[in-house]
Amino acid sequence: MFKQLFSRKKQPPINKSTNSSSDDKLTPENEADTGSNSVQDIILDNLQNYRSALFVDSILTICLSHQIKENHNGITVDLVMPFPCIGELSILAETLSENLKCKVIINVELAITPIRKHELNNISNIIAIASGKGGVGKSTTAVNLAYALMAEGASVGILDADIYGPSIPTLLGLKGIKPTSNDGKLLTPLNAQGLHAMSIGFLVAENDATVWRGPMASSAFNQLLNETAWPKLDYLIVDMPPGTGDIQLTLAQKVPVAGAVIITTPQDLALADAIKGIAMFEKVKVPVLGVIENMSYHLCENCGHQSALFGQGGGEDIATQYNTRLLGELPLDIVIRQDADLGQSCLIENSTSDLAQVYRRIARKLGAELYNKLDARSPQTAEIAIKVL
Repeated sequence: MFKQLFSRKKQPPINKSTNSSSDDKLTPENEADTGSNSVQDIILDNLQNYRSALFVDSILTICLSHQIKENHNGITVDLVMPFPCIGELSILAETLSENLKCKVIINVELAITPIRKHELNNISNIIAIASGKGGVGKSTTAVNLAYALMAEGASVGILDADIYGPSIPTLLGLKGIKPTSNDGKLLTPLNAQGLHAMSIGFLVAENDATVWRGPMASSAFNQLLNETAWPKLDYLIVDMPPGTGDIQLTLAQKVPVAGAVIITTPQDLALADAIKGIAMFEKVKVPVLGVIENMSYHLCENCGHQSALFGQGGGEDIATQYNTRLLGELPLDIVIRQDADLGQSCLIENSTSDLAQVYRRIARKLGAELYNKLDARSPQTAEIAIKVL
């Protein structure tokens, strides 16, 4: 995405008080032919003209505020952004540093606001992670997505809505630990490496919740959501129970969900159930932000060859068919399984690994999709014009 970031071709001057309307990524001058342009001007032009799948309207178009400062150590760029994007902007800073022959640091502050109005204290946006069937890695993906959003600078919590089979305690390494209460009214969520978590698995014996009737399960989940002392969160990830039955519909209707993500595998049976999941959220008027294809391919440890063990292209097909987005493809990797069993995450244990970067890219796309589709501040939001005749 950066191969055209710099060019020797002279660009026309840019009015810095307005935003470029071009869909193409322009190529501001490099150091060799900047003429009278300062390094700060070049950086500003880059922010103005940069385009990617994440920044379809350029960085400055969606940036809430920016400041460029120069000192003896180099250039510092302070940005206030409406969705998590630290990973991509860090790569941009490295590219600028290399081409300008001076140290460029981009500091990002997030200003994430609620997409949907609700009365839950301290929670900006609730994102449901769902699947049409079990066994596709929904809970594991939900946990790693939560950690990926944290790595991108967001404050995140996770709520286990799978009342019948809570797996969040195991995945977070918190099995057997009970939450406390500071005031005797609200539960204090447990903390797992900075991720704030609540689950019925923290409160009842492992086999007790599996014999509850639907209304009892719904009531228990409602209490977990509303009677937990959540800290200030940009995102609350809700790990939904698998399936599309009455309990799933009830939870989707009761919770003020900003958007949903469907987890599937490339296998035809899983794809058919993923379509049912999309239909369920459409029924309760919850926007589907995208599809994540788990176990998309197996990567050989010896030669690096990718094998599509469960099929290929299914996630992209249903994303296109139902006018949503394929957020990413996750490999069938033994590290994911080992970390899940140990209550760990590659985002914490090996944050620079290729696998961790895959999750972070998906997290950035998820945050951008929520902003671009639903945030009133987004330049892609349609404006309503009233003409008086």
